[in-house]
Amino acid sequence: MPVTDTMPTAAKLAAALGLGALGWIGSELFRPLMPEDTNFGWFNYVNLGLGIACGWAVTGRRLGHGYATSISAGLTGTGALVFWALFVQSFNEMLRLALDRRITGLMTAITKMFELAADYVVTMLDGTLIGVLLAGGFLVGVLGEWVARRWS
Repeated sequence: MPVTDTMPTAAKLAAALGLGALGWIGSELFRPLMPEDTNFGWFNYVNLGLGIACGWAVTGRRLGHGYATSISAGLTGTGALVFWALFVQSFNEMLRLALDRRITGLMTAITKMFELAADYVVTMLDGTLIGVLLAGGFLVGVLGEWVARRWS
């Protein structure tokens, strides 16, 4: 890895802010798809942080190599954001169930975590949510590339 890959750049910041905003907007679109009695707690804030991290580490480091690569980087960052959001949120719910003593044993906990993630994926199969995530990833990539060309 070149030394410059670890340096902060304006493009990394733009990608981080863009995917952070996409994480927040995606969280707001996901909320109505869940049952009404769902307690979301820090749901939006966690996904905001995951978006910032994925924007900086996944999308931001691949910017500055042309618009085609940047669109791919934006969509890859969005995919990473969705993966990590599913992992963290299903892990959090599994921990809640384990602390309520509704899960006993390590293998049961891991199995439950994958079941929860699969349920969340099925819930996410909403046209609006998928469209916003794809368009947002595209937009983050294009804007990140513009920032990389403008301020590098």
